[in-house]
Amino acid sequence: MMAIRDACRNLNTFQLDGCDIYTSCEPCPMCLGAIYWARPRKVYFAATQQDAAQIGFDDQFIYNEIAKDKSERMIEMSQLQPKGYLKSFEYWDRLLDKNRY
Repeated sequence: MMAIRDACRNLNTFQLDGCDIYTSCEPCPMCLGAIYWARPRKVYFAATQQDAAQIGFDDQFIYNEIAKDKSERMIEMSQLQPKGYLKSFEYWDRLLDKNRY
């Protein structure tokens, strides 16, 4: 994620359209999220998720959790809707000069 942040800073953008990412291993769930937000053209990796799992970096349970309904996840997820909870989204939606993702 730091490399993505650095690349965006150097390119003066928040997305990496047309760029390629090279990494030592197939991205973990956290890095994969950052990669999708950055929208590069392609990701090249060396080691696989299975290679990482063999040395103790087993993220498969996270991939499994993401695929589950929120009610079935190991960590309980509950939505709270206090008064005005959509206010910041409504503000963003009304902005005329925003950068769309």
